[in-house]
Amino acid sequence: MSVEELSLHVRSSALRSSISSLIHEQPLCTTGHKREEEVNYPHSKAEESFCCQVCLRLVIVANPAYNKPSPQGPVRPRCNDLPHAEQTSTHPKCSIAPSDGVSSPTNQLSVAPHALPLLVKYGFYPPITLKTPTREVLAYVFAAPENANPPGSFSQWGELAHKLDSDVFRAEFALDLVEVFFQIVHTRIPLLNPEQFRSQLRLQPGDNSVSEDTLHPALVATVIAWGTKFSEHPLLVADRQRPGGQSLLAKTLIDRARDLAEALKVHRIPSPDHVVIGLLLEPLQSQNPDDPNRFHCFWVSAATRHLLDLQVNHKSVLTTISAPDARGTMIFAFWMACIADAYGSVYYRHKPVLDDDDYDIDFYTVDPTPPEVDSHTPAPNPREQLEFLGYYRAAHALARVARSMSRHLWRPSTDSDGIPFDILYGLTSQLSSWRDEFLTLVGVPSNFEGEWDFVSAVSSCASDATYHVMWVVLFTALDDFGVKEVNEVIRMNQPISMVPNYSQIDKLVMRKVADEALHGALRIAGLAGVLTSNGYLRLDPAVMLVSVVQSGNLLARLGRPEVSNCVAGLEQYSYSYEEAGEQASDIRKIYNQVRAGELELQHMAGVAPRMSYDGSDPQQGQQMIIDDPSLMSNDGDGGDCGYPGPAHTSVRQMWASPGRLSHNFFWLSSSANGCPAVP
Repeated sequence: MSVEELSLHVRSSALRSSISSLIHEQPLCTTGHKREEEVNYPHSKAEESFCCQVCLRLVIVANPAYNKPSPQGPVRPRCNDLPHAEQTSTHPKCSIAPSDGVSSPTNQLSVAPHALPLLVKYGFYPPITLKTPTREVLAYVFAAPENANPPGSFSQWGELAHKLDSDVFRAEFALDLVEVFFQIVHTRIPLLNPEQFRSQLRLQPGDNSVSEDTLHPALVATVIAWGTKFSEHPLLVADRQRPGGQSLLAKTLIDRARDLAEALKVHRIPSPDHVVIGLLLEPLQSQNPDDPNRFHCFWVSAATRHLLDLQVNHKSVLTTISAPDARGTMIFAFWMACIADAYGSVYYRHKPVLDDDDYDIDFYTVDPTPPEVDSHTPAPNPREQLEFLGYYRAAHALARVARSMSRHLWRPSTDSDGIPFDILYGLTSQLSSWRDEFLTLVGVPSNFEGEWDFVSAVSSCASDATYHVMWVVLFTALDDFGVKEVNEVIRMNQPISMVPNYSQIDKLVMRKVADEALHGALRIAGLAGVLTSNGYLRLDPAVMLVSVVQSGNLLARLGRPEVSNCVAGLEQYSYSYEEAGEQASDIRKIYNQVRAGELELQHMAGVAPRMSYDGSDPQQGQQMIIDDPSLMSNDGDGGDCGYPGPAHTSVRQMWASPGRLSHNFFWLSSSANGCPAVP
């Protein structure tokens, strides 16, 4: 848009006259440039015109004084006025330079901010590029809060945060956070090579070497942000000493990791690093569908499109990658993106990026570990362990069902007309087929024997919960939209008996979905109760979060007291995910409204089982297995279902306790009441 066109689009007459006078007085951005700038940063005529337009727009947006008339008449903005306003900003000293992967010549220049070109100096000084050493990246990541008072103060982050002003402490702190990431997050999202990542960090004392294989700044920031979610470092413990137990430093680091990724064009330029960063950034973001600042599926969608641009979905292309580690990482990243894209489309009601015929590559496979392995042989990494146990194959099969659900349920026509009976019947059949083939293999076993480690326990619970939450999603969609054939008869004011095959619709679809959804929600509530009592949800990188939220909402709408397990689980989640605490409060509010008769179901009101509100104890004779006294913590603050918080048990102790779930899962699988065992 030209400057003249810009002035025509301005509604304020005073501002429009100011722009017009600027246009006709003299060209912008010429008198403000010093001869030194012209020598160092020569512009072509086209570039200078572009800078003029950007400068004018930035002045208009940044200076609200231009929205009202000046008593002295129009004020002419100058390019060399901008740095002075910028110097008084509250942004950290280190900021981000937009990068296309090519190092800018300004990286080697030691100049003041006012001498930098507009497109570099506007919020991006000093620059961070793909070649910036990790220690300098940490200076940006751990810079004082933007709104610190006085400027440069770390007091908002607790009494120990002032240590972040030391380069030595920043390096030690970063190393601790990286170890937390690999201990907790990497076991669930094994996208990185731990040894390679550690060696490229170069943060060990005395290691000041500069190498060509510098880690991507956004990757470093993302890994560190993950570490702050789960670390028990004294600095973070002190930062959490506030209502709600939230760490403001952790929140800031998540925002800065995202800002770095955006500034370095992680979402725009296809590369293997950008794929990994996108997949790691996605579960860091808020999981609340109503969050106005949400990023639901944005980063996983960007990573998926990068994989398609890199043609990782073609088997013929993958075979050309000679390095086994690089090839394995890309294959695993593709399957992770494929599965996350499908599940996310169901949870957040949109079409998936991928279709079933968009790829022809095989699963990441490894040879089974022989039973006579030597004691010195390293154990298989989490990626190999999960594949050997069959989780990826089961997850991919369920992802195909999820894609089918998203394509049919989230159409505008479905919203207005309802879900056709044949579509509903097909979806219920697909879910039942998956259950028969995979659930007993990858879900929580009904005959529990032996001990599970952290990966096995949480992976089984996640697979189990992901299947059951599909029924919950289907129930919610059916309650929102109804069955198309039934809706058509109701709109014509005709009796239900006029619906063709109504008995089949009622029995094969509506009642089946209602029964399976209730069974699934109770199942997830039971799993959440077990994991909460062990403190494992404090360690979970949001793998089960959506399942717990969806199930909690359904149980609350049905007035079921078992919702207390979901509420307790979300309150434990809230130490790492702030929105989980808000979702727990919302679920508790819905439950109380339902019990008071203020909320009712819609299309599923006639078939959904509801609790009796006659004043009797709703749990009499139907006590949940998870309410066994041996699983409760009397000093927990998890609502009706107490749990041991971080002050009771060390995070690393919980992560390293492979046998703690045996007794609890025995209770989960041996009862036929609140949470029935896997069939």
